[in-house]
Amino acid sequence: MMFVAAALLGALGQFLYKSGADAASGGVSGYLLNWRIAAGVACYIGVMVLFVAAFKRGGSLTVLYPIYASTFVWAALIALAAYGKPITLPNIAGMALLFLGMYLMGR
Repeated sequence: MMFVAAALLGALGQFLYKSGADAASGGVSGYLLNWRIAAGVACYIGVMVLFVAAFKRGGSLTVLYPIYASTFVWAALIALAAYGKPITLPNIAGMALLFLGMYLMGR
């Protein structure tokens, strides 16, 4: 469950990076002082904390990292909700392959 939460946080972090980049103005200070980008960084710090906690509890790399691949599915759903970006048949096929890979790696 920690890696599922990490996947959701990772997707949220990607969204915040994208929306922060869209809203940023000017040079380096436009990025450093952007609250969305800072929130995205905080999401990725949360991801790393969840990774460490899951590994500390005895999680296996071959089981946990494929679960984190679901980040791409969550990111597609966030893009659909936030930007109206459609999820196409090739996207669905890729998601199905991700889930198949997660299943196979977890066996």
